Amino acid sequence: MKKLALLCLLAAAGTAAANNTPLPDFSPVAAGQHVVINIPQMRLFLYENGQLKNVYPVAVGKNRTRTPLGNYHIGSKAYNPTWSIPASIRRERAAAGLPEISSIPPGPSNPLGPVFVRLGPPRLGLGIHGTNAPASVPGIRSHGCVRMHSNNALQFARNVRTGASAAVIYQLASLNADTNNHLWLAAYADPYQQRNLNTTALRQSIDAWSQANGLTANPARINSVLRSRNGRLVCITCQNANARMQGKLQSVAWQNGTAELSRPQAVEASEPQQPDEILPEGSAVEALTDGAGSTETPIPASTRPAPHRRTEPRERPLPATPVQPQDIPLSDTLL
Repeated sequence: MKKLALLCLLAAAGTAAANNTPLPDFSPVAAGQHVVINIPQMRLFLYENGQLKNVYPVAVGKNRTRTPLGNYHIGSKAYNPTWSIPASIRRERAAAGLPEISSIPPGPSNPLGPVFVRLGPPRLGLGIHGTNAPASVPGIRSHGCVRMHSNNALQFARNVRTGASAAVIYQLASLNADTNNHLWLAAYADPYQQRNLNTTALRQSIDAWSQANGLTANPARINSVLRSRNGRLVCITCQNANARMQGKLQSVAWQNGTAELSRPQAVEASEPQQPDEILPEGSAVEALTDGAGSTETPIPASTRPAPHRRTEPRERPLPATPVQPQDIPLSDTLL
């Protein structure tokens, strides 16, 4: 009973977080799942059939080892993985005078935590996984992979399906409306120095929404949010600066400068649901890396079934900027 009560509390907390987290201007697929990772916001959003299901804090790639933007699909899953340390990092460890090791087995010292979920093709070396350094989440810390708190990573892995759509985006602002149609604005720091915040479109959308809903936006609050970029949600149309949010948030399609909400993508026909690809005991997945990701060799626990296994061929890594020794966190997790 205590365990059930705890699970109910965690579910309620997750729902509350989803309701109050700023949402990106993104149109998930109307049928099926869509995983969205907004780099500046350090958040992962899981949508199902166009509706937000959960939000998780994440750590993403550093500026020197960025999590690459683009559209992907969720791949195989590996529980209780072993991390096989690549030769390049072994050399860097040796140069730093650290003990020579070739792999880290499952357990509390494993940087992958209890689960690894493939993101994109194996050649990218990308994954969404747990961590042995929970204080690093959220953050701009990894070599390209996406870290979660381990309990969140397990929940995510059990909910997301192999073959689901995924997108890594870079939005420096979120413009949301609550159930009273008041606008809430948040802005974020620019870790990759993209400088892609279109303030003209943002202000046009704020003006259009305000006019359509008989509201007045507060210019001082807008300017303050855009200057601070601390990720804090501020109501820019409420009379009281400390007003409380009403109901759950919905994303405004501000990138087009419109007074419309972001809508799910219509699909001509939904693809058949792909069976989960859970790797069997002893299977190794080589995830090569340079600047784009991290090298991991996940091995699942024997308690996990392994239907519909595909063989993943070894592939050469994509060209990337070499990782410098000073960029490798040797005292923390290496991913």
